[in-house]
Amino acid sequence: MNTEKISILLAEDDRNLGNLLREYFEAKGYNTKLAINGKEAYDFFAKEKFDLCLLDVMMPVKDGFTLAREIRSADKNVPIVFLTAKSMKEDTIEGFSVGADDYITKPFSMEELLMRITAILRRVKGQSLKQSEQNEFKIGKYKFNYTERTLEIKGKTEELTTKEADLLKLLCINSNDIVDRNFALRSVWQNDSYFSARSMDVYISKLRKYLNEDPKVEILNIHGRGFKLRS
Repeated sequence: MNTEKISILLAEDDRNLGNLLREYFEAKGYNTKLAINGKEAYDFFAKEKFDLCLLDVMMPVKDGFTLAREIRSADKNVPIVFLTAKSMKEDTIEGFSVGADDYITKPFSMEELLMRITAILRRVKGQSLKQSEQNEFKIGKYKFNYTERTLEIKGKTEELTTKEADLLKLLCINSNDIVDRNFALRSVWQNDSYFSARSMDVYISKLRKYLNEDPKVEILNIHGRGFKLRS
């Protein structure tokens, strides 16, 4: 697997282990950001795009389970792997219940950890490719063609700008699920600055106007979180 552009968020309060893991992953070609507690990790996550989150469970300020829940509420697709000294069945169940893709108990083999991460990333990449290849969507009574950047209803066709089409496709792929604001900004605008956020709000308003001929179609504001396309 080509790891050139893959970024890992590593949350580990043991600085020695954290630095060791970061150096190991970077030597294997992964970009790795190390956080020493859950709060710092979420601050990094909110500002940057990561392909996988590797989280210690027992951390100060904010534990790994709490951090995972916050990450999952913002991005339902990013893989999460827990690293923990806990081996209790209840802890493993809780780890998977908050959205983990894997759960690795310390001490562990670096090679095994790398193989598990590689397998998860390969699976997720395959799913993402399938989603990215879908270019035609049905939104209520509308037909949306992403490639042609057209939105059609009752013989009328609206031509969309590139960003309008990108944003609408993101909403369609996650139809009836919440799309986190920061995730949308990083996906479509490649940053989450104040000016990009204001621009996105304008584009959301435009999309609502285009979709107002079918009363069953709505782009909802989910307070403090993001948007949901309902149809």
